[in-house]
Amino acid sequence: MKTNVNFTSSGWRLAGHLYTPNNLTPGNHAAIVVGHPASGVKEQTAGLYAQRLAELGFITLTFDTATQGESEGLPRGVEDAARRIEEFKSAVSFLSLRAEVDPERIGALGICASGGYVVGAAASDHRIKAVATVSGVDLATWHRRGADGKQDPKVFQSLLDACAAARAAEARGEPASMMPIRPASEEAARASGPMDLDGYLYYCTDNGRHPRQADELAWTSIDRTALANGFSLVELVAPRPLLMIVGTEAVSKWMGEDAIARAHEPKELFWVEGATHVGLYYKPEYVNPAVAKLANFFNTTIL
Repeated sequence: MKTNVNFTSSGWRLAGHLYTPNNLTPGNHAAIVVGHPASGVKEQTAGLYAQRLAELGFITLTFDTATQGESEGLPRGVEDAARRIEEFKSAVSFLSLRAEVDPERIGALGICASGGYVVGAAASDHRIKAVATVSGVDLATWHRRGADGKQDPKVFQSLLDACAAARAAEARGEPASMMPIRPASEEAARASGPMDLDGYLYYCTDNGRHPRQADELAWTSIDRTALANGFSLVELVAPRPLLMIVGTEAVSKWMGEDAIARAHEPKELFWVEGATHVGLYYKPEYVNPAVAKLANFFNTTIL
């Protein structure tokens, strides 16, 4: 069952969906916070994973981050790493006060950029008892090195130049400057490379498009995430368990490999054969094994 809920983080109301098993019995149960990718909304891949895990017995919560989706926050479309980490902690607080939730059995799942945020949140919040990621990335590293880790360093410097110009314009009272984050067409996406095509086929088609998704973000999102290296704190998750799920064909898989190598036990890197980064968002042949692995992981850690 899905219920509309709201909770507050840093003074802004966040809109969420709480999923509960249909056969929920009285008492305190394990719960999982599920974070969505940057620019996404709770109705997309985060909602899919939250629903599937609820069907397997967990209480799950997903929500729109501030300035995006149905949540409050101005200016719109700002991706702020520090705020995202705080939102995970606020979500844990919300769940811990629910009568049906055992506050000692709360886990967290981050998808794509929220994979980096959930590691950062768990590193400093011991209420999160188990951590998992799906196609998890560290957005700061993504900006600096690119999705494949091979980006020319000059690209990141040019992004910071654009961000500086945007901040100067805002200081003069001009509206927030926005950067498009979707290719204009499938042809443009194909020309741009496999990662952009992967995203286009989800966000710009019936596979995943949602009217409230962000198709552009504020330029200031670049420097608000540029130094927030969530994966650099991954060793602080231990001794709580960590699971990272990565597609064998994901352009971004190197970030998961690097993070798991630095993490302390207990930890596991789980490969989904044939899956791309975004393929793990929605394709049944990849989502099904990922959900099965997540259910097993959380069953043995918080259930």
